[in-house]
Amino acid sequence: MAGSTDMASLEESFRKFAIYGDTKATGQEMNGKNWAKLCKDCKVTDGKSITSTDVDIVFSKVKGKTARVINYEEFKKALEELAPKRFKDKSKEEAYEAICQLVAGKEPINVGVTKAKTVGAVERLTDTSKYTGSHKERFDESGKGKGKSGRENIVDTSGYVSAYKNAGTYDAKVKK
Repeated sequence: MAGSTDMASLEESFRKFAIYGDTKATGQEMNGKNWAKLCKDCKVTDGKSITSTDVDIVFSKVKGKTARVINYEEFKKALEELAPKRFKDKSKEEAYEAICQLVAGKEPINVGVTKAKTVGAVERLTDTSKYTGSHKERFDESGKGKGKSGRENIVDTSGYVSAYKNAGTYDAKVKK
């Protein structure tokens, strides 16, 4: 049906959205949450002619009766269902082509992802140059942590008493 739209890029978009947020996903099947995200991120839902409710209804219509996911073929059927509603002024084929162009080549957008800020109190508390006492021993001159050697006293297992001045001189004295 879709001639000029690259079907490989449409399938690639399907796979990227199918695995979004799920570490165990294979990219062969898409759940309803990711279908809704695809429609929202690719601007298929416009809030007027297609709403999130329409997206959910179409998902339920194309999936199997007991299934919770859709495959790539069902995904294309779902786009066919939404196309005439989204592009009312175009024919069915032109509308499907246009909706495929909206989706093809897109990938999930991470909107609202929290980024760590270092301002005010956080910056002051994480400035290692202001640390004193035993805490300052945990960092080198550049402010990078020393790891385990900065947290623990490493035991000298050489057999000598710690801080003994003549450590290692016993053999020299005995050989006389």
